[in-house]
Amino acid sequence: MSLSTKIRKQFALLLAALLLLQLAPLSALAQSRLRQKLSQENIVPDEPQDLPARTDAPQGSLSWRHKLAPDLEEIVDAVASRRRRDKTAQVIIQLSASKISGKKGIAGIRAQGIMVNDSVRAEFVTKLASHNGRVKNTFSNLGLISAELPLSRMRELEYDDDIAYVSPDRAIASHGHVENSTGAAQADARTAVSGFTSINGTGVGIAVLDSGIDNAHNLIKVSTGRPSVVYSKTYTGVPINKDYFGHGTHVASMLFGSPAYKWDYYGGMAYESSVISLGVLDQYGMGLSSNVIAALDWCIANKATYNIRVINMSLGAPVRDSYRTDPLCLAARRAYNAGIVVVVAAGNRGKDIFGHKLYGGIDSPGIEPSVITVGATNSFGTDTRADDTIATFSSRGPTRGYTTDSAGVKHYDNLIKPDLVAPGNKLIGAISQSSIGQPTSLITMFPSFKTGTSSKANDQVMYLSGTSMATPVVAGAAAMMLEANPNLTPGLVKAILMYTAQPLRNFNTLEQGAGQVNAEGAVEIAGQVKSNASTLAIGAPMLNSWNEADQENSFNGTSERIIWGRGIVTNFCVLYGSALMTNWQGMYAQDKLLADGTSITNGVITRNVSLVTPGVSNTAGPLLNTGVLVSDGVLVADGVLLGDGVLLGDGVLLGDGVLVGDGVLVGDYSYGNQIVAGDSTAAMSAAP
Repeated sequence: MSLSTKIRKQFALLLAALLLLQLAPLSALAQSRLRQKLSQENIVPDEPQDLPARTDAPQGSLSWRHKLAPDLEEIVDAVASRRRRDKTAQVIIQLSASKISGKKGIAGIRAQGIMVNDSVRAEFVTKLASHNGRVKNTFSNLGLISAELPLSRMRELEYDDDIAYVSPDRAIASHGHVENSTGAAQADARTAVSGFTSINGTGVGIAVLDSGIDNAHNLIKVSTGRPSVVYSKTYTGVPINKDYFGHGTHVASMLFGSPAYKWDYYGGMAYESSVISLGVLDQYGMGLSSNVIAALDWCIANKATYNIRVINMSLGAPVRDSYRTDPLCLAARRAYNAGIVVVVAAGNRGKDIFGHKLYGGIDSPGIEPSVITVGATNSFGTDTRADDTIATFSSRGPTRGYTTDSAGVKHYDNLIKPDLVAPGNKLIGAISQSSIGQPTSLITMFPSFKTGTSSKANDQVMYLSGTSMATPVVAGAAAMMLEANPNLTPGLVKAILMYTAQPLRNFNTLEQGAGQVNAEGAVEIAGQVKSNASTLAIGAPMLNSWNEADQENSFNGTSERIIWGRGIVTNFCVLYGSALMTNWQGMYAQDKLLADGTSITNGVITRNVSLVTPGVSNTAGPLLNTGVLVSDGVLVADGVLLGDGVLLGDGVLLGDGVLVGDGVLVGDYSYGNQIVAGDSTAAMSAAP
C-alpha cells in the first residue's frame, strides 16, 4: 500500500469514527452533579443571563471579552447580576508585551517572554492594591503574575494597557514490560551511534512536575552509575523527597526505574538520566496552575545548572482558553523557546461514564502546539505490538480551547492532538513509601492495585493506568535521543519521534497522532543528525548517512518489524516525505514550530515553501476549524458534523458525566475506575 493511500485511509477512518458519535443528552447524574456544584459555589441553579457587550471601552483597548478568560467571565457575570456572593478570586495575570518589549499583544509574550523585574513587581503591587487586591507571586521569565482580588473589581483590569489577559488560577490534577514494548531496550543495546555502547539518558536532565518523588524506593533510588533524583523542590508544602499521594513516584519509575531491580522487570526508559523533582501536586493529587507556572519558570532559570533538556508533566487542567491565552500554554511555550523538550499528558477524557467514545477531550497544556502531547495505548501485557490498541480512556483531539470575538462568537482552535501514543494501561511501578498510610494516597484509596509479594515498604509496587503513565515513556525516549545527539532542537526531537512512530491499525489521527512511540528508530535517526544541523541552510543534507529503503527497524531482536509512519502531524494536517529527515527544514529551528511548516489560505492548507523543502507533501485536512475538509474528496458542511456548537461543540459530555462547554463545571478529577484502573484487560505481570 502506498504512503498516500495509507494517509487517505487514516482520514477515512477518522471520518467514519466521527460519524458514529452520538450527541449524548445530559444524564440525570450529570444534572445532579451540576446542581450540587452550583449550590456549593453559591450560584442559583438557573440559566445564566448573557450580559450585553460593553461599549464604553477606550479606543484601542482590548474588549473585556478578550481580557477575561471564559470561565472567569461566568463568575464575574454572576457577581454582577447578584446571583453570587462577592469573594476574592485567585488569578493569573498576563502582562502586555508592550509593557517592556514594545511589542503589542499576547504574541510578543509567546515569542520572547517578559522579564518581570523588581520595578514591574512594585508597580503591580501598588496597582492591584488600588483594586483591593494583592500580588502573590511573579514569574520573572514568563511575563506572568499570580494575584488575588475581589471578583467585583475584576473588570477594572480590562482597561489597563499593561494587562493582556486574566485567567483563573485553575486546578490541575495528575492523569492517572515498558522498555520492551517501546523499543527502548533495543535502543539501549544498539552500537550504531558512533561512540556509544548503550543509550540510557546519561547526562540528560529531566524535570518531573508531579506530586513529588519518594527516592527511597529500591526501584528508583541512587545506585552505581545512576544519579536518580539530583534535586528536589516543592510548591505545595509536601516535604522534598516525599510523595504523599503516590502518583509522581509511579511516574518516575516509568521514566528511570533501575534495570538492576527485580531482574529488570520494571526497568524505565532513561534509567541513568539526572532527574529533578518539582512537587506541584499535593497529597490529594491536586494543585494550581500557578504551581506549574512557578516550576516551569524555575526550569528555564536553572536549565544550564542541571542540563534540563526535558520536562515531564503527567498532569493537566480543564480547557477553556485558547492555547494563545492559556497561561499554562504560555509558560510551556517559553520553556520550549528556551530549548527544552516539553512532554505532556493528553488526559483521560476518551469516554463517558457509559463507555461511549468521545472526541475533543485534550487537557491543558496538551493543547499547546509546541509540546509533545501523549495519549495512551493498551499493550495487553505483551511485548509484541501486534495486539496493541488505543486505551479507551485516552483523550482524543481535536483541541477545544477557544477565543471569543467582539460579537460573542467562539472560534475553536481544533488542532490535531495527541502527537504520539505510548503504553499506559495497567503498568506496574513503585509505590511511594511515604504514601503508605496516608488517607488520601492512591494506594489507600485503591488497595487492590497493589501487586507483587514483597512486604517491605521500599519494594512494593502497584498497577496504575492513564496518559500519565504514557507520558514518561515518551519523555524517556526524548532523553535517549538527546544523549545520542545533544544538538537536537526541541522541534527536531518532536519531528523525529513522530516520523519514526508506528501508526496503529484501525485508529485515526485524532486518536493516536503520528502513532506509537518507537524509541529504537528515534535514537537511530537522532544519532545520524549532523552536529551542526541547526546552522544549515534550509534543504541542506541533515544526516550523516541515510538508506531510503530502510525506514523500519527490528523490534526487541525478534522478526517483528516496526514500519515507520514517516509523517509529521502539524496543527491541521500531516506532512510526509523522506525529505523531512534527509534535509534540514526551517520549521526545526529553535524559534519555530512544526506547525509553521504549513499555512492556511482561504480554507486551503499549503506547505510553507519558505520553511519546508520540495519533496515534502501535505494532506488536505482535517480542517476542523472551518468544517470544510475531513479527508481528500469528502466535504463536511458547516453545522453538519464538525461545526462549532454541533457534534464537538458545547454540550458534549467529555468527562465523568460532567458537562464540558458553556456550563460552570469543566471537569471531574475523581480517581474512578475509568482513569486509575484502566481498561479491564490482560496486563503486564508482576516479577516472580
